Amino acid sequence: MNNIDLTRLVTAEGKQAAAYASLIATHTAAIQMHLDATAQQRQYDGIQTAVSYRDDPNPQFAAEAEALFVWRSAVWTYANAELENVQSGARIQPGIDELIGELPELVWP
Repeated sequence: MNNIDLTRLVTAEGKQAAAYASLIATHTAAIQMHLDATAQQRQYDGIQTAVSYRDDPNPQFAAEAEALFVWRSAVWTYANAELENVQSGARIQPGIDELIGELPELVWP
């Protein structure tokens, strides 16, 4: 009995932290896929490629990139706040589709 490794002990706090980390990973991946899929509607590889067209000489590309840049920030600001609300207990954990449905919508220029 003297050889018990207390570092391997699973606590309620540890379980809660692991569950929250899993929530963050799954929801973050789904949100990123949503961002990429939206950018792909206009033939961009993904959101990162799309926002790289800010200040592009082509006015359409530049306008789309700016809109996606602002929208991406709004999406992550909202999502991070809601996931923090889950962690604090202020909100019940939303399903992925529910959270995606709550995200700000992009208005294409």
